[in-house]
Amino acid sequence: MMFTLSPEQTDLAAVLHGFLGSGRTDLASLGVDEVTDPVDLVVVFEELGHHALPGPWIESLAVVPALLGRPAPKAGTWSVAFPPLVPHAAEADHYLLADGTTLHHASPTTELSSVDPARRLRELSPGPVIATGVPTEHAFNLGVLTCAAQLLGLGRAVLDMSTDHVKARHQFGKPIGQFQAVKHHLANVLIGLELARPLVHGAAVTLTTRDISAAKVAASDAAWQAARTALQVHGAIGYTAEHDLSRFLLRTRALRTAWGSPSMHRARVLEAL
Repeated sequence: MMFTLSPEQTDLAAVLHGFLGSGRTDLASLGVDEVTDPVDLVVVFEELGHHALPGPWIESLAVVPALLGRPAPKAGTWSVAFPPLVPHAAEADHYLLADGTTLHHASPTTELSSVDPARRLRELSPGPVIATGVPTEHAFNLGVLTCAAQLLGLGRAVLDMSTDHVKARHQFGKPIGQFQAVKHHLANVLIGLELARPLVHGAAVTLTTRDISAAKVAASDAAWQAARTALQVHGAIGYTAEHDLSRFLLRTRALRTAWGSPSMHRARVLEAL
């Protein structure tokens, strides 16, 4: 499948990139909370991943609107659990719980440990029923798709950080980026990301379970390879909380298994063949 972003989508990505790069996070001021087209959502979430913006944005901007059939209420952030596939909800101001095709208000109970301290998880207790016959499968797949897009953005950001680092760090009188082994590692990261991107974009067009799960697997693997390579070229400093890379590594590790592990999505692809 050939896929090229429209000029409007390219402009959206550029505007959002500059907006987030300036330190602003009030996405509603850009009208991002009104975006519903899956391809546009992929564009938005790749930029959210590129800036590692914390918060339950997958739920607030993609999943909850799909469940409710309208944008999520603007009073705070929203999160949702889909037991058993997504048993726990990311920390938010308001919670929903999907039980089959029935949607409940929910209350947070136990706070759970998370590999990413900026993405805390909560167990939920179901409350009153909001609606029945809701499109939970479609909403869950949107969560998987936008998570894959975030992973693409994270991988791209980590590759940019690694490239800048190997240009600046010198060994034996020259930048380490001039060493052939380093070049090969970074080239492999770029290839992985570029092969995953059309799968994510294609899944946003078809919206089939098979394509969405394949995109999540490819994006997870590509972002994880980018993270591991970044840690290799940065050395031990990449582990430290003082270095910005650690925030991206933790987010990548968390989202790699969020909205279904790679093994779960490989199984979904096999079932669809």
